[in-house]
Amino acid sequence: MPRLPDPSFLKFPFHVGKNGPELSRRGAHVRSQIEQVLMTVPGERVFRPNFGVGVKRLVFEPNSSALWSVTENRLLSSLMEALQGEVDPGTLQASVTGEGEKLSISVSYTLARIGLLEEYDFSVSGGI
Repeated sequence: MPRLPDPSFLKFPFHVGKNGPELSRRGAHVRSQIEQVLMTVPGERVFRPNFGVGVKRLVFEPNSSALWSVTENRLLSSLMEALQGEVDPGTLQASVTGEGEKLSISVSYTLARIGLLEEYDFSVSGGI
């Protein structure tokens, strides 16, 4: 079976090293895009006011299944837009749970061009 190309992407956050801009592989690039969606507060970007979920501000919200459901829906729609072309949209899944002052997020997806299934777990606590 021939090896599929694994192109390099600019690393996020952007950083210039000794030999020029630092690069990352596809999996790391997609994970950094997911993190960017999670941490960006809607309205923070001037030309993309609906971009992001802003999970840090959700840590102190009351724990309720309704809040987590709304957050999952917002997360999925933001990720579908941000990861268009990178991830097979039919495989993108997210779950959000909260307990005390800790928010846990799990995102799973299949990379579109190479068919690799990946899962990314992320947690934010009130101590940050």
